[in-house]
Amino acid sequence: MTRPFLQGHSDPTVQPVPASVVERVDAADTTLQNPKWAVISIGANLGNRLETLQGAVDALEDTPGVRVKAVSPVYETEPWGVAPGTQPSYFNAVVALKTTLPPESLLERAHAVEEAFKRVRDEHWGPRTLDVDIVAYADVTSDDPRLTLPHPRAHERAFVLAPWHDVDPQAQLPGRGAVADLLAAVTREGVAPRADLELRLPE
Repeated sequence: MTRPFLQGHSDPTVQPVPASVVERVDAADTTLQNPKWAVISIGANLGNRLETLQGAVDALEDTPGVRVKAVSPVYETEPWGVAPGTQPSYFNAVVALKTTLPPESLLERAHAVEEAFKRVRDEHWGPRTLDVDIVAYADVTSDDPRLTLPHPRAHERAFVLAPWHDVDPQAQLPGRGAVADLLAAVTREGVAPRADLELRLPE
């Protein structure tokens, strides 16, 4: 049995739901269906580093199909792979999130966030306004050169392992073992916690 007011405008209290609202509701529903954990490393050594990292966290949270679940403390890190004193130090952090995006789409979003903060890729190991790297995605392992999972150098980088361990002391790096054990095996030289700085978890 059909309801007559759905066929016309005889009931002035009934308004059609805007398509934009329906799309937002649908998007919210899809984020709840079989989400995967992912760990993302963020870093910046140009401009307002803390503001940039917060902007990256907020941009990830604003991504359909992504929900930021934890943000690590901030670490100050000497630049990797360059002579001491030739670049400003980095601020680094780790973001743990749940997502329904496949790894390739999450990578595209990571690159888009970098570009929004004027990331320039013209020098290997060069200074960066923002670096957004997928460290791990669920238990996925991949040798794809565009997106190697887990990140091929995460196991040897204290600036990734230390903040990740802060967020999840029981974390496992697929194929490498416990993050706690990996962290114990690398030097923390040049990687210092900044207790005076804090990134906000998006509301």
